[in-house]
Amino acid sequence: QLQASGGGLVQAGGSLRLSCAVSKRTSSRFFGGWFRQAPGKEREFVAAINWGASTTYYSDSVKGRFTISRDNAKNTVNLQMNSLKPEDTAVYYCAAGASIILSNIRNRHAYAYWGQGTQVTVSS
Repeated sequence: QLQASGGGLVQAGGSLRLSCAVSKRTSSRFFGGWFRQAPGKEREFVAAINWGASTTYYSDSVKGRFTISRDNAKNTVNLQMNSLKPEDTAVYYCAAGASIILSNIRNRHAYAYWGQGTQVTVSS
């Protein structure tokens, strides 16, 4: 149900935009999110958005540099990544789920739907 695109190779300080096509939204309390996983590390939360209210949530490591948004017309969840750092290098996954309670926003197990990963590599 989710199709991610937009990864690539960029130099430190550069920008990339990821997009995730959502084929079906199951409720008004639908959340879209992005997680990432670097080699040898756990998959970690990056950002999430409440589709209906457009409320956004970010990890401390990306706050102020990344912006999550949703496009109702295209049914996509987007992640604009600016001021990229080498430590942002990872496989990025889009995720989605319905009726996620706020305390679970950053918990990957709260998301029922996952897209395939897209590689983001930031060179120093």
